[in-house]
Amino acid sequence: MKHTSHPDIIVRLKRAEGHLRSIIAMIEAERSCLELAQQLHAVENAVGNAKRELIHDHIDHCLEGAVTGGGARAKSALKEFKALSKYL
Repeated sequence: MKHTSHPDIIVRLKRAEGHLRSIIAMIEAERSCLELAQQLHAVENAVGNAKRELIHDHIDHCLEGAVTGGGARAKSALKEFKALSKYL
C-alpha cells in the first residue's frame, strides 16, 4: 500500500540529518555544551515527530483496513499494532 506521508517523512529526516551534521561541526568547533544540548534536543524531537507520523500513517492506512476486514486479518493487525506500540 502506498503511504502518502512517506515523502514528507523523508524530507523531515533529511532535514534532521543535515542538522545532525551541523551539530557534529559544532562539536568540532568546541561550541558550548548548552548550545550542543539544545541542538541535539531539536534533532531528537524532529526524529520523534517523523516516527510518530510514520506510525500514525501506518495505523490509518494499514491496520485500519485490516481490522475492517475482520477475522484472521484483524487478529494479525492487532498483533502488529501491539508490536508497533512499543515505539510510540
